[in-house]
Amino acid sequence: MSFAPVRIGNTVLEPESVGADRKSCRRFGNSGVGEKAIYLGGALLDRHYYVAFVSVRRVFKRIAMSRGGFTGKGAFGSIPYLVVQYDDGLERQCTFKHEEDVDALLAYLAQVRPEIPLLSAEGERRLAENRAREERRYLTELTPAAQSAREELERSRKFLSGYPELTAQLSKAAKAKRINEHSNPSYRWVALAIVIAGAAALVYGILSWRRGADFGIYFALFGFAAVFFFSGANVLPTAKNNRKAVARAWDEAQAALASILPEDFPLPARYAHPVVLERMIRILREGRAQSVSEALEVLKADLKALTAEVQVEQAEHDEVVAIKPLFLVSDYQ
Repeated sequence: MSFAPVRIGNTVLEPESVGADRKSCRRFGNSGVGEKAIYLGGALLDRHYYVAFVSVRRVFKRIAMSRGGFTGKGAFGSIPYLVVQYDDGLERQCTFKHEEDVDALLAYLAQVRPEIPLLSAEGERRLAENRAREERRYLTELTPAAQSAREELERSRKFLSGYPELTAQLSKAAKAKRINEHSNPSYRWVALAIVIAGAAALVYGILSWRRGADFGIYFALFGFAAVFFFSGANVLPTAKNNRKAVARAWDEAQAALASILPEDFPLPARYAHPVVLERMIRILREGRAQSVSEALEVLKADLKALTAEVQVEQAEHDEVVAIKPLFLVSDYQ
C-alpha cells in the first residue's frame, strides 16, 4: 500500500508528478532527493512528506549529542537530524538513524542543487569566524621539512578524494565496531525479548480485536510500537549486527583501502581518511610538527583530549565523529 506524500510549504505539486518523483528519488535513510522536491521521513513512513525546491531556503544538519558521543560508549552516541527551512522561515526537522546518511544527502544536494545553502545562518556566521580565527593560527612560512611533509599529505589527500565510498565505509565500520564493543551485550537480548513480547502482543491484540474485545486494539498498538522501535534502533543482535560481523566489516574496509593505496602512502590503511590528512596538514601549518610522523602523533594527542565533556563547533564535531573511531578501535597504534 502506497500513501501519497504530504505537502509541506506553500508550493503544491501535481499528485501524479510528485508520486513519480518520489518513486525515482535518490534515497538516503528515511528521506530522499528528487528532481522536484526533497522528501522527508515521518514517524512511521519513509519519505512521507515533501517540500518543493521552490519553497526550500536552507537544508542543514543538526546534532543532539549524548555524553557517549565521542567515547563510543552505549548504543546511541548522537542523534542526527536533517533540517529543511522553507518559505518564510518555517522549518521541518527529520530524525535519522545514521549520521552518514545525512552527510550523504547533503553532499548529493550540493551536487544537484548548489544554490541551496547547506548551513544554518548561524552556522555560516560561525564558519566564517572559525576560518578567520584558523588562518591567524597558521605560520606565514614553514620550515623546508614541514613544507615537504605538507605537500606529501596534500597529494595523499587528493588521491583519497577519488575514493569517497571506501573512506566512508572505513569510518562507518569503525563506528559500528566501537559501539558493538562498548555496548552491554545484555541490552541486545533484552531488546530481543521485548520485540518477541511485542510481536506476541500484536498478534494477540489483532485476534482479540477481531473477536470484538475492546482491549485488543491496545495490545496491538503496544506490540506494533515495541516491534517498530526496537527493530529500527539498531540494538537487536542480527546477522550484520554482532561482534564477529562488525569485526569482519572493519577488516574488509581496511583491506579495500589497502588494495588501492600506493606503496609510499604516508598512513596505514586503518587511518586512510581525508579528514585525518586534513587535520595533519593543519598541525604542520600551525608549527606543532615538522614531519608526517610527528603530525600523526600530535593528532592522536588532540583526539585523546576530545572527551565527552569537551564542547566543539559543528564542523569540529563532524570531523571528530568521522575519524576518532578509527583511532579508538586501533587503540591509537
